[in-house]
Amino acid sequence: MDKTITLKLTEDEAELICDALEEDMQGYVDSMKEARGNNNHADVKTFGEAAERIQSLINRVRALID
Repeated sequence: MDKTITLKLTEDEAELICDALEEDMQGYVDSMKEARGNNNHADVKTFGEAAERIQSLINRVRALID
């Protein structure tokens, strides 16, 4: 079971986190495209799932600051 934590951040700090997560997610998207080109279906799935989880987290943080 995942442990829930509480953070207090300014809106600017939350924005910085979102920006960093977007950069990280882009790396997974790029890796997924490369894996797709190499017909590596297992990596496509792995990188795709990671990108989806990061996007979900970005959405949760953005909802708090928008």
